[in-house]
Amino acid sequence: MENRHGGILDLVQRWDGLGVVVRYDAATRTWIFVALHDDTLGRPVGGCRMKVYPRPEDGLWDALRLAEGMTHKWAAIDFPYGGGKAVLAVPHPLEGKERVGLLHRFGHLLNGLGGAFGTGEDLGTTPEDMRELATVTEHVVGRPRGAAGPTDPGPFTALGVLSGIRAALRHRGYGEDLAECRVLIQGVGDVGDPLARLCARAGAAVLLSDLDQAKAVTLAVELGGSVVPEESVYDEECDIYAPCAVGATLNAETIPRLRCDIVAGSANNQLESDEDADRLGDRGILYAPDFIVNAGGAMAFGLAYQGERRQEALEQRVAGIGDALEQIFAEATEAGGGPLAAARRRVQRILARGPRPA
Repeated sequence: MENRHGGILDLVQRWDGLGVVVRYDAATRTWIFVALHDDTLGRPVGGCRMKVYPRPEDGLWDALRLAEGMTHKWAAIDFPYGGGKAVLAVPHPLEGKERVGLLHRFGHLLNGLGGAFGTGEDLGTTPEDMRELATVTEHVVGRPRGAAGPTDPGPFTALGVLSGIRAALRHRGYGEDLAECRVLIQGVGDVGDPLARLCARAGAAVLLSDLDQAKAVTLAVELGGSVVPEESVYDEECDIYAPCAVGATLNAETIPRLRCDIVAGSANNQLESDEDADRLGDRGILYAPDFIVNAGGAMAFGLAYQGERRQEALEQRVAGIGDALEQIFAEATEAGGGPLAAARRRVQRILARGPRPA
């Protein structure tokens, strides 16, 4: 099978980030990648992803893309963090002592970086993993200092996506009522599940798809929704397509098949390439840039780490993602180039300004 990403050295050579820390964990045969992209606004912070990849290079490629996405995400919401990401490229799913051992050794690696990187929950890791990691390192940003705070970013990310969906509907001139909408959610995990519940509560018809079809069926029965086979997702007629699983689902092969009006989901790096934003625009599909619409979990945990504990206050700030998207959509309409270009201009303005005075 051809490796389309190139080797590890090739990937690092082409990258414009600060640097990459690589460690091989012999006990579990896991490749650990910590990608540090940018520290303009503060130290790099990003989630810890644990996943089985076809080859180590694929894990590194994921880490590099995700770290750059975190730079955009933190800057877009104007938080004092830089972009980074950790990927634990495991050879098979790890459980029990084997998993705990890996997390502890990863924690000691973070200690060795002297605070240069802070991490939290991501795809393949859990709040329990972060609690375990925090027993050996203080560099778990996803855990609030002191008093109890949020323990799961998924519901906050889902709330931000819902706010983004409402903003997209308003921009299209539909108002923000979801009662007449068909929302197709691809991936009903830590974000897709609460997003489906929020959409159903708002009156939308939810269409659910997941590699674990039993999980999708169970949730669909509970919410009165329907299930879409994974192979039919891109051909299913809907109003909103919400990719909430892996990235790169929007590409030259899938975009011509889409039968939706809006794309707004929680997955990171939804576009396989920048050209895919133009492909969506050419088809008249409104794209909510992923690093804006999926920032709710990062925002809530960043606020909690800074001392905010009140659930209502956290939810209110996350709901403001819709306002940011409205501004981006308006700028894209006025200045041209599409929502992705407008979102990146927003990021560059904040990075050029630098960190806020203390």
